[in-house]
Amino acid sequence: MNKLAWLILPLSFCCTFALQANETDTNKDDIEVKSKAEESLVDKRISEESATGDLPYVITPHKVNYILPVTYSKSPNMAPFEQQQEEQPFTLDNMEAKFQISFKFPLWHNVFGDNGHLFAAYTNQSYWQVYNKDISSPFRETNHEPEVFMVFTNDWQLGPLTNSFWGVGAVHQSNGQSGSLSRSWNRLYGMMVFDNGPFALEAKAWWRIPEDEKETPESPRGDDNPDITDYMGNIEFTGVYGLDEHRFTLMLRNYIQKPNYGAVEFTWSYPILGNLRVYTQYFNGYGESLIDYNVHNQRIGIGVSINDIL
Repeated sequence: MNKLAWLILPLSFCCTFALQANETDTNKDDIEVKSKAEESLVDKRISEESATGDLPYVITPHKVNYILPVTYSKSPNMAPFEQQQEEQPFTLDNMEAKFQISFKFPLWHNVFGDNGHLFAAYTNQSYWQVYNKDISSPFRETNHEPEVFMVFTNDWQLGPLTNSFWGVGAVHQSNGQSGSLSRSWNRLYGMMVFDNGPFALEAKAWWRIPEDEKETPESPRGDDNPDITDYMGNIEFTGVYGLDEHRFTLMLRNYIQKPNYGAVEFTWSYPILGNLRVYTQYFNGYGESLIDYNVHNQRIGIGVSINDIL
């Protein structure tokens, strides 16, 4: 099985950023290619996943799995909870915990001869008002994100970058709530991954599957959030860079048409004990969670993860 079949990283990507010199000597080329492979964070992850991917008691990470016991947001969004607040007044804490669980598993390798690998994945992201004892420390928001996608290996060159693979998928995201708190949408997406050395770049674009309009605002059927694309956008770029054991990622998301509210997220991680890494995250923009998709938010958090993109 092609080793790149296992590379469907957190944002479906991973890669490298060491520029190859144009050598004419064959031996020098071989040494350089070998050196690049040895330094490749992508190859390292693929090798590790290949060794365990088909084992029955092993769960393969999809996106980053982390817990941030301490996150701070300057202005928690109270708007969705107006009805509850009328019945029993309360406030949200600026400080809360945030965690993400994400895994994937292969469904079918080499669907088209020696290429085309089908995967299923699930990601759960939760926001927990753990320090808010006045309201019994509830989970403020939980987003569920199952998806099915297919990845194709590739070797196109674009300057110093290699288009290692591209893929297509379908993803559902919802918060499992009802009534005025319900949020959900379905998308079809395509993505391409470019890499060279310890650098990788994923370009991802999506199209929202339309839903019927609600007959009344209280109707359980119909679109809970018709303007979600205005805020969650339809294109996203994610870059990752590895410096020794440090991992830096930067996500930029926007809408190619107006209005374009957008978002940026920066993370850094570093190993501290075994598989544990100190993990920090900064978010600024719209769409961090479904309940807050149309509200600008700025959050910073620190905790640990058991993996990173690479």
